[in-house]
Amino acid sequence: MGKVERKRWSEEFSEWYNELIETAGIQDKRYPVKGMNIWLPYGLKIMRNIEGFIHAEMERTGHDEVLFPALIPETEFQKEAEHIAGFEGEVFWVTHAGHEPLDVRLIMRPTSETAMYSMFSLWIRSHADLPFKIYQIVNVYRYETKHTRPLIRVREISRFFEAHTAHDSFEDAERQIKEDLEIFDRLANLLALPYIISRRPEWDKFPGAYYSLGAEVMMPDGRTLQIGTMHNYKQNFARAYNIQYETENGEHEFVHQTTFGMSERLLAAVIAIHGDDRGMVLPPTIAPIQVVIVPIPKKNAEADVFAYARELAEELRTAGLRVHVDERDIRPGRKYYDWELKGVPLRIEVGPRDVEGKNAVLARRDTLEKVTVERDKLVDEVRTTLDKIHENLYDRAREFLEGHIKRVETIEEAKEVFEDRRGIVEIPWCGEEKCGLEMEEILDAKMLGTPYPEGKAKAPVGKKCPVCGREAKFIARFARTY
Repeated sequence: MGKVERKRWSEEFSEWYNELIETAGIQDKRYPVKGMNIWLPYGLKIMRNIEGFIHAEMERTGHDEVLFPALIPETEFQKEAEHIAGFEGEVFWVTHAGHEPLDVRLIMRPTSETAMYSMFSLWIRSHADLPFKIYQIVNVYRYETKHTRPLIRVREISRFFEAHTAHDSFEDAERQIKEDLEIFDRLANLLALPYIISRRPEWDKFPGAYYSLGAEVMMPDGRTLQIGTMHNYKQNFARAYNIQYETENGEHEFVHQTTFGMSERLLAAVIAIHGDDRGMVLPPTIAPIQVVIVPIPKKNAEADVFAYARELAEELRTAGLRVHVDERDIRPGRKYYDWELKGVPLRIEVGPRDVEGKNAVLARRDTLEKVTVERDKLVDEVRTTLDKIHENLYDRAREFLEGHIKRVETIEEAKEVFEDRRGIVEIPWCGEEKCGLEMEEILDAKMLGTPYPEGKAKAPVGKKCPVCGREAKFIARFARTY
């Protein structure tokens, strides 16, 4: 299989990524509010394709879509004290209407628990209302004080997916978490993104949660990026917002709740993980254009390459593929450059000889390999090639992820991993917060948590915590993160 140079992609990732966001037509960063960017048409089409799958999964699993207002009264925000402690320093406040101060201050939605749950208490009355499952894709606002980065760390998360559910028992809420994990796995496969799931440590779980799960991918520079979260709240929010239901016996019980969240970080991961020095490499599943056809005319040639290209395009569209014919009056090399930058999975080149021989040249974006195929075999060959591209992207990313997970036993070994190629370190841990925080400080890395499912989290017998020397209960994951 052909190899594609990825040196700048890995060694100058930050600069590569920031340039590509604009040159590939994803977002424009020049909007005059830091951390709030403009979606450009091509980027928005990719994101809409991702969201189309999410909508289908929500429909499949019985979630109903809602749309809540972006403003939340301070009075509702204050009802859940732990939630406030987690978000108060990040919220945007609305304090005036015109020249007049508001009687009750409003916040721009940082997430929707406090907005939704006062309504849940009105909507949920009986055991017959459960399980209650809703979702929305909305804008959320967080005053990010760190260095902003498009799609990754912003002040307006403009494509924020959140599913909220209510259940009659802890066991049914746990079943929901398993369903969320299944949905996420299907989505990650669609995006050709291998990932890990970790149960967050107590000091880093979502404010108000009983426990939190985080899904991470490995970025080209060896840092991890969180692209999905699942939270089991038990009855914490239900008690704060008085969300009760009447049981079959006529008694009243508080519901158990969960949430599941993702954002445009999904697209950031696709761009970062699959890209190379030529630009993006999009999985065929979400590419706005799966196949671009480039006619290559030659002077004095009788063959009409443009008509031939349109015929091929129509055949492929009839087969259900997303196709574009590039008839711009510019040199073919410039066209190749543009479509490689935008990550179109497959390019078809047609010149006069191809018209005469009833052939076409297929060029893969992931490997840059070219092959000539007969026209009557084109549709089948294109479908097969797109499947191979998707499989290669996933395998390449999985190899990169697995190659950057290192299990060690000492702090010194962990330091060497971060000094060398970064990645994820797995190390024995006694389970005490003090030792976990000390390892975070020594390693200058964040504890992602313990491997999930929990059967993977137990430390092998005889392993010791490298901080206190006591028997290790868990394997803890540490990484430099975005």
